[in-house]
Amino acid sequence: MKSRLRDQIESLLRQLEIEENVSTNTLRGYRSDLEQLLRYAAERRGVELAAVECSALDDRLVRSMLVDLLQANSPSTVARKLSSIRRLCRYLLRQELLTVDPMATITTPKQEKRLPNHLTVDDMFRFLSAPDPATPDGVRDRAILEVIYSAGLRVSEAVGLDWNDIDEDLEVLRVRGKGNKERVVPIGGKALDALRAYRERIPELCPKRPADQPAVFLNRRGGRLTTRSVARAVDKYTVQSGLSSKISPHALRHSFATHLLGAGADLRAIQELLGHASLSTTQKYTHVNLDQLMETYDKAHPRA
Repeated sequence: MKSRLRDQIESLLRQLEIEENVSTNTLRGYRSDLEQLLRYAAERRGVELAAVECSALDDRLVRSMLVDLLQANSPSTVARKLSSIRRLCRYLLRQELLTVDPMATITTPKQEKRLPNHLTVDDMFRFLSAPDPATPDGVRDRAILEVIYSAGLRVSEAVGLDWNDIDEDLEVLRVRGKGNKERVVPIGGKALDALRAYRERIPELCPKRPADQPAVFLNRRGGRLTTRSVARAVDKYTVQSGLSSKISPHALRHSFATHLLGAGADLRAIQELLGHASLSTTQKYTHVNLDQLMETYDKAHPRA
């Protein structure tokens, strides 16, 4: 019996979730990309989704889909989708359901290298001062923004924090990052002060919260705050603080890395703090300090 492509996609997704422990967002991306591939193959072959065979996945199908994708998506989106398809092809080759790699001659489109969005130190201080300390919402918002910037967290990591992840004596956080990988990172005194002020106001913020709620950052109903809520707060305080351009919550993490690097922190130390698997991911921050690097070079190099 010939193997069905849909069954193999589900098998790969189970492997990614169970054996490789990829994050929920990563798994969702794989599923979306590979289901799009399945639908495209079904349309091209004129069959139902369940009837698409693995043999339908060949270089002609991928090239045709690539052309369509480039007409409607950015190069970075196309690159991500091709990466998902490439992963599926490797899986099918290992299962001996394909004999030739359909991706062998497919070139990933070149992507525009965007510089990380970040704030200057002065702008960051002004931004962190924007939430109103007179309201419980403002105290909570200041706390989460301080924590993200102080520890260089992803927004998902910040909203995922529980109170038992915070060690005030050692001034560290236990963070669950991508792929549920844990790391321990330092947190500054200003962020800890903001957390203490927020904790005192929780009964006022959400009086009906469950007694056993472990989450640090809560909404008015007593549930865990969402990444979308943090994004809305960042938009709000961007306007209130008078910043000249829109920033994303991730810009706080970028600013954390940029400011550490500017103060002379080692790139590998920053890599550990950010939880990057590869140093190349961290290296995108080096552009920010080119002027400083050039000044150091001019001062230090004997032939400068």
